[in-house]
Amino acid sequence: MSWESNVRKVIPYTPGEQPKSEDVIKLNTNECPYPPAPGVEKAILEFKSDSLRLYPDPNISSLVHCLADYYKVNQDQVFVGVGSDDVLAMAFLTYFNSDKPILFPDITYSFYDVWTELFKIPYKQQPLDENFRINKEDYLIENGGIVIANPNAPTGQSESVEMLEEIIKANPEVVVIVDEAYVDFGGVSCLSLIDKYENLLIVQTFSKSRSMAGMRIGFAMGSKKLIQYLQDAKYSFNSYTMNRPSIEFGVEAVTDDKYFKATIQKVVNTRERVKKELKELGFSFPDSKTNFIFATHNKYSAKDIFDALREKNIFVRYFNKPRINNYLRISIGTDKEMDTLLAFLREFLR
Repeated sequence: MSWESNVRKVIPYTPGEQPKSEDVIKLNTNECPYPPAPGVEKAILEFKSDSLRLYPDPNISSLVHCLADYYKVNQDQVFVGVGSDDVLAMAFLTYFNSDKPILFPDITYSFYDVWTELFKIPYKQQPLDENFRINKEDYLIENGGIVIANPNAPTGQSESVEMLEEIIKANPEVVVIVDEAYVDFGGVSCLSLIDKYENLLIVQTFSKSRSMAGMRIGFAMGSKKLIQYLQDAKYSFNSYTMNRPSIEFGVEAVTDDKYFKATIQKVVNTRERVKKELKELGFSFPDSKTNFIFATHNKYSAKDIFDALREKNIFVRYFNKPRINNYLRISIGTDKEMDTLLAFLREFLR
């Protein structure tokens, strides 16, 4: 018998392409086109490298305190990890431990099924309807847990808090995770429900609206008991999950709320303008509440448009998957970047 017979084999998640050249318009990984808050740059310049010889605070106390204060929750209701991927992976490992399948949509963040395969968690993907919306009844069946991205990726649509509450309320025996990576761009958070439902975990990230994808900061909020179980799993896996610079710079990103909201508004304004112009070019798409648009064209194939854009060093995301293989996910860049994209499309689609 080969040693390979005991290897845990999985098909890994495929992240968006990270082009090596700087001469590109990068609209394929939903990064924010604007820099982090000015206080982050100031903290970077003042950071004392000598502190790197010391372990970071395993409790991530300063950032936890800052987030608890900002979102008006208790500190014992906040968990911080290395990007929301780390937080979600730890949540899957911690909460989904039954022989019943966890439920999530068939078109959603494609890391969910990777984690289930990695941790050997049974799962069932519930199909979105023809308009890429959730069927509430699909989540009112026996299950081992529920994960819903809201707003959803890659479709960009947001479901109502009222509908999600019905799902949470109907599933008191399992943990329900609402992944709110894009909520700041137009969705409505379910955070108001965490004191009402002990089994609800809200997950958010600094990678999108806070312009810090490169620092890898994610966090979760939920009941004290839910967070404690997550902390116990973390300390059983790796006590020092977040480095000292990330903790310090993360605090600065949260502190400047005026800059945070102004940046979000710039992205939203550009998104709404680009929606109108894409429609004029023959594209259709779900109503995005995120920092991207999930678009299909009425004549040209998504793959052909994707390839043509790539040749011009304009990167968008193409998913060669059932039901969505004629869609492009286009991140919202600066106005200048989006104007370049639109100018190319006007020529290509003539």
